[in-house]
Amino acid sequence: MITQMLANCAVADGRRAEEWYSRLFRRGPDDRPMRGLIEWRLSDGIGVQVWEDAERAGHSAVVLGVDDLDATVAGLNDAGIAHGGTQPGGGARILVVPDPDGNSIVFTGP
Repeated sequence: MITQMLANCAVADGRRAEEWYSRLFRRGPDDRPMRGLIEWRLSDGIGVQVWEDAERAGHSAVVLGVDDLDATVAGLNDAGIAHGGTQPGGGARILVVPDPDGNSIVFTGP
């Protein structure tokens, strides 16, 4: 039985990514399991890992379900994180947020 899921994003600059993802998640990372890796635990068994790997940077995508997409938009606006606004997507609304390397962080929800 699977008990944990960790999404991964590869980035070119770990320090820049830590600052950006800390604004995205409204807090600093929960762990640094090894050199070049930072991790946020978002809920029980669910997290996002950010790897410093310049060769793979910008080719990741993460989809995160939220309970209030409008509140997520407001939080991103407050944090100064650029996005293109919500759009319809597969029966729900989505919000695509590119990180500084071009990875896609996609929020979905009502």
